Amino acid sequence: MARMVLIQEVNVDVVGFVREQGFTLVELLVVMAIVGVLAAIALPQYAESKGQAFDSRAETDLKNVASAEEAYFVNHNQYRSCTAFNCHVLLEGLHSLSNGVQLQVTATATTFTATATHPQGTGKVYHWPQY
Repeated sequence: MARMVLIQEVNVDVVGFVREQGFTLVELLVVMAIVGVLAAIALPQYAESKGQAFDSRAETDLKNVASAEEAYFVNHNQYRSCTAFNCHVLLEGLHSLSNGVQLQVTATATTFTATATHPQGTGKVYHWPQY
């Protein structure tokens, strides 16, 4: 008659004690410390990148408004003053602006100046004409 023998795998360390499977508290603390250091490095970089993205929105909107002002001048022989709230209505060819961009265009019959910024950006203010 055949005998069944159950073999159980046991992890024995150098000293001879049976070691349970799992992580020790020290191992977990080391991993937590590494994750904390990585987060401390990554979060400020993320915040800076996010601010630069909002600045890019403001700069792009300013350039689009400048192009729309020039197109308006070709058709009407004058420039138009406008803000972020009404530029897309007053200027032909400008369909929309980015949310949150603060834009101001001051026009005379023969020239215009414009500024744009975003409150969630880095605080940079863009000017047209650029100087």
